[in-house]
Amino acid sequence: MTGAAVLCGSAALRGGAGIVQVACPADVQNVVAVGNPCYMTFGIPQYATCTYSEAGISECVGFCQSASVIALGPGLGRRPEVIQLVTSLLEAHPTIPVVLDADGITVLSPIPESIRNRTAPLVLTPHPGEFAGLLNMTVAEVQANREQLAAEFARQHNVVLLLKGHRTIITDGERIAFNPTGNPGMATGGSGDVLTGLIAALIAQGLSGFDAAQLGAWVHGRAGDLAASEGSQVSLIASDLLDYLPRAFREHETVTPRP
Repeated sequence: MTGAAVLCGSAALRGGAGIVQVACPADVQNVVAVGNPCYMTFGIPQYATCTYSEAGISECVGFCQSASVIALGPGLGRRPEVIQLVTSLLEAHPTIPVVLDADGITVLSPIPESIRNRTAPLVLTPHPGEFAGLLNMTVAEVQANREQLAAEFARQHNVVLLLKGHRTIITDGERIAFNPTGNPGMATGGSGDVLTGLIAALIAQGLSGFDAAQLGAWVHGRAGDLAASEGSQVSLIASDLLDYLPRAFREHETVTPRP
């Protein structure tokens, strides 16, 4: 899904990451490249069937070696080899922070034991359906007990969990925060891809996983509120969020000036 890659990479740029590189299947590299001239792209080699090859996965692992942070999951799809790609990246780079979203979460349901002892932050950003898959529960069961389930999962797996939805929850198992910004118009395809790139950019600038997730959720939601106020919730699309991120950051800096 090329749009997810474009939105995620563009949000990382808007979030303040100085250099963004978007890895994507080689067959769609040109499509992703024209999505934004301000990031660079890397084409992951594929088989003729358009599936990731073992050599391609190995190259992707090497490509990420010098990254400050990895945003992983948006638009990957759910083919069997995606599991190998995601697992290989997480196992090969335990010291690089990772923001894991969308298909990256879905293919790792449940979270394997091999990636639970990372030394760098692992931030998961599921919506209720993806979180229900991680817990082998129904969405209704998750929604009925969001706070406790999120905190227990984060504590058990040593991750920062951002559970999307009304009053998005951010927790590391010890601390818990609720995000007050955002509106129903943001429940649109691609909105989560923007959030993933945004959080990754904040981690790259030195914020902890918990702080980056908390600030990212606020700025992301505030951008959505600004977009809806000048347009409408009904018409809001994910790319609108990119346009309003600068104003949202400016508002946040006004409320909490830097020392």
